[in-house]
Amino acid sequence: MECGAWDAMESFSSDFDDSGSASTPDAASTHALPLDEVPALEVPRLPTSIGELDRTLGGGIVPGSTVLVGGDPGIGKSTLLLQAFAALAHLGHRVLYASSEESAQQVKLRAQRIMPLSQGSDGLYLLAETSVARIINEAKRVRAQLVAVDSIQLVQRHDADALPGSMTQLRRCCLELVQFAKSTGTAIVIVGHVTKEGDLAGPKLLEHLVDVVLSFEGERHHAYRLVRASKNRYGSTHEIGLFEMTSDGLAEVDESALAAANAAQPRPGSAIVPVLAGSRVLLAEIQALAVPGFLGNAKRKASGMDSVRLSMLIAVLERHAGLRLADQDIYTAVAGGLRIVEPAADLGICLAVAGAHLGRALPPGCAVLGEVGLSGELRPMRSLEQRIAEAHRRGCNTIVLPHGHAITQCGASILSVRSILQAIDLLSPARIDG
Repeated sequence: MECGAWDAMESFSSDFDDSGSASTPDAASTHALPLDEVPALEVPRLPTSIGELDRTLGGGIVPGSTVLVGGDPGIGKSTLLLQAFAALAHLGHRVLYASSEESAQQVKLRAQRIMPLSQGSDGLYLLAETSVARIINEAKRVRAQLVAVDSIQLVQRHDADALPGSMTQLRRCCLELVQFAKSTGTAIVIVGHVTKEGDLAGPKLLEHLVDVVLSFEGERHHAYRLVRASKNRYGSTHEIGLFEMTSDGLAEVDESALAAANAAQPRPGSAIVPVLAGSRVLLAEIQALAVPGFLGNAKRKASGMDSVRLSMLIAVLERHAGLRLADQDIYTAVAGGLRIVEPAADLGICLAVAGAHLGRALPPGCAVLGEVGLSGELRPMRSLEQRIAEAHRRGCNTIVLPHGHAITQCGASILSVRSILQAIDLLSPARIDG
């Protein structure tokens, strides 16, 4: 109902009667229960046979759930979904891939490129449609257990007086798909576009309606892709999935393949850091370059890490390590297209920048760990023994850590440092060209 508008009154029925009791048929069976008496929920899973995707989802797709997948254009969202749905169809599930952006023939061309046509072709149905009502009707007709909608921005309801991709259309179409999933037990996977800032289009509207939100990250010009869960009602949001874009589609990547190939080769401006991504350890190579710039207008550029934190660490190096960096243009990057967000990589960033400026390198086969404080002190981090064990297994025989850690048998040589100045002293004074 709207004030000052003609014919704006609408009828509705209340769920409560005058006595205050609910009037729904199952109201008598709805009562508050003590927490100990609430029965446990057994969540079934539909594994996709793609281990990295199942790891991110928490073991597979839950029937009746709604999954939202977002990412930059051309990063591989449609390819990943088509591979996953083909694998599910090969396992005997009936799946429907509804494309609102491409024709069925275009989807088939991609399918022929990334998989044998005979694999899962009987249970995999393709539909080129923009009407959400027709997509749901086709899902009912083929008795689909899983439905992919690629993408939600072009799907519409014809009775809604709004353009496709508008807030009204997004809300109504997504709500209808969610209701269909909950009422029939069909799992729905929705592809969403992202804005220039990297957020899902629709100001967080779709993220509140769905059960799982997956973000597909990576640079289009890099081979590696990363799938991360920012919301998961059925599992952890700390796990990530690693993929590599090949001519035959997306291939799963073992974390050991991301270890720097030249970890044993010391180079100025390079540091190896065992970073934690979910339950796995990745060996990330941090690279830095320092070149003369203009005093008062020095550049600080970061790729794969937070540029604000880089500026803070450069200030720490100037104040507590005595490095003159105010007239230096500093560029840092994480090799392989990875992105590091945890503070355990602070020491690696500092040593890479200091090594690039001084022309010095860390010892061969050395990995560094530690959070750097504003006063130049080094702080501990979590899962330390797991990081050390993985780094040693992949060829790092020397580990630089903040002082005070009690490390049991790990097989690697441990170097404890108290401050950033003491850590810089570990850099080799001789320049090593590489």
